[in-house]
Order: sequence, then structure tokens, then C-alpha cells
Amino acid sequence: MPVKEQSISILNLVKNNLKSCILGKDFEIDLLLTALLASGHVLIEDVPGTGKTQLIKAMAKSMSGDYRRIQCNPDILPSDITGVSVFHPHEERFVFRPGPVITNILLTDEINRATTKTQSALLEVMEERSVTADGFTYDLPHPFMLCATQNPIDFEGTYMLPEAQLDRFMMKIAMGYPDAQTEKAILHSHHLGQPVDDLQPVTSMEEIASMQREVRDVHISDALTDYLLDIVRRTREHEAVLLGASPRASLAFMMAVKAYAYVQSRDYVLPDDIKTLAPFILGHRVLLKPEFRLDSVKTNQVLQQILRQINVPVSAGV
Repeated sequence: MPVKEQSISILNLVKNNLKSCILGKDFEIDLLLTALLASGHVLIEDVPGTGKTQLIKAMAKSMSGDYRRIQCNPDILPSDITGVSVFHPHEERFVFRPGPVITNILLTDEINRATTKTQSALLEVMEERSVTADGFTYDLPHPFMLCATQNPIDFEGTYMLPEAQLDRFMMKIAMGYPDAQTEKAILHSHHLGQPVDDLQPVTSMEEIASMQREVRDVHISDALTDYLLDIVRRTREHEAVLLGASPRASLAFMMAVKAYAYVQSRDYVLPDDIKTLAPFILGHRVLLKPEFRLDSVKTNQVLQQILRQINVPVSAGV
């Protein structure tokens, strides 16, 4: 069925909110909303000062839900994220005090500065959307989205994310530097303060959850499903690839292309949706062999080669 006009209107309001704060990044905004509506998590990797944190904060402020931010560092403990049970002397029992993870939108800034033990505390959060403490399991609010940022060039005091955790991020996005005209506009828009501080909510978490359900009804034809799966399988067979995309990647890819079509106000998937999202869904999940990395072969080069080798279905998918 067609995307509801009310949903399109709400999405446009959210987009306008984000575009008023993060200039010149319309495509990256679409990617972030795609992950949100596909119930996925996002890793934003780029140099400091490109708007990673501001983008997440602007998205959270556009929705009347809970938002928490964690500044990661080597001293942070798993219980600082998930919560801890504290003895209550008056009640003579332990009471669970939830950590910042009990929220709708969680930003883990500079996630690669947290130790591997602390990073592992997020695995259950990302996959099961629950927290286990002292033998009890606590469900997270719905919807829930984890947004993480990291700096790709600062290696001192950082810990690489393991493949198992990277695989739980639906997308990996890079912001990139703005062009000269956009950067000048940024200077003009920020001289009186941060635009994100003036944002008002334009939707609720209940409406976001409703749109997430609508995304599941977006149509993808059998031919496009086979096309998507062929791309994933080729990542496991390519001569330069040591570790290909997992079945979890296939599921994430499927949901993401549906959500991307929805963000574009369509109730059906096109081949271009799959080609557009492939680098962002698969790029961080594919590990190249050492000899190819030494030859300066990049993962995106391998993915583009795979995309060129596969025949695109003629049908539009409707």
C-alpha cells in the first residue's frame, strides 16, 4: 500500500529539522533516518568537528523521546553503561539503578576509546535490546537506537571494535568535510549559537514505531531479493576477501533498502536503492586479506567491482 501522507509529512518535518542544523548533508541525513526506521544501529566514523555528534543530537531532539549520551574513555566500566544494583538500607534489599542505556536514542561518543570489556557490554544491548544485571533481564524502551562515533585517525588510547560488534551496526557512515560555500553558511548560522539548541520535537516515539512497522510492508520483488543476496554471496567468494558478509548482514541489507525506499516516499524497492546502500551496509562487514590491504586495495573498490559484475534486474521491483 502507498506510504501514508501523514508519515511523509512527519518525515519531512524531521528532515527539515536536521537540515537546519547540519548543512549540506542531505544524503547522510537520509541514511540516518533509514537506519532509524529499519530498527538498526549506526556507526559514524570521521575526523573531529564534522558534525557527527550534532547530527545525532538533532535527530534525538526532533523526537519527544529519551536521549542519553556516553563519552567513552578507557576508565568507563560496563556498569557505567548498563546500570548497577545498589543496596538500599531502608528497604534492606538491592535496587537496580539503570544506566544511560535505558533510553530511546543512545549516543556513545568515541566508542573506540572504551576498553573491549566495556564494548562487549553493548553486544546484548544491540542485538537483544535488553540488559542483564545480577541475573535479571531488563528490556529497553521501544524504539531503541544506538548511534556510535569514532575518530579514524587517532590511534593512541583506542581499542578496535571487534568484527562481532561491527556486524551489529546496520550502517557505517562518514560525514566528510563541507564544501566552501556550505562551510561559509555554517559560519553564518552558528555565530549566534548552536542551531540544535533551538530545535523542537516534531514527532513522537510512538509515531516512529508506527513507521517502523510500515517499513516492513514495503515491497521488494523476488528478482531484487535475489540481486541483493547475490551481492552478499559474492563478498564471501571474492579473491580479495578474507571475511565476507554474514546472514545478519543480509537481513540488515533487506530492512535497510525497504526503509530507504520509505524515506524516499515509495512503497517499493528499486535496484538503485540496493546499489546505493551496499557500501554503507557491507563496507564495515567485509574484511580483506592482508596481502590485498598491503597493495592499498580498499573495501569499497571490491564492492564496486562486485556490483559491476552482477546484472541488475530489468524490472523496477513494483
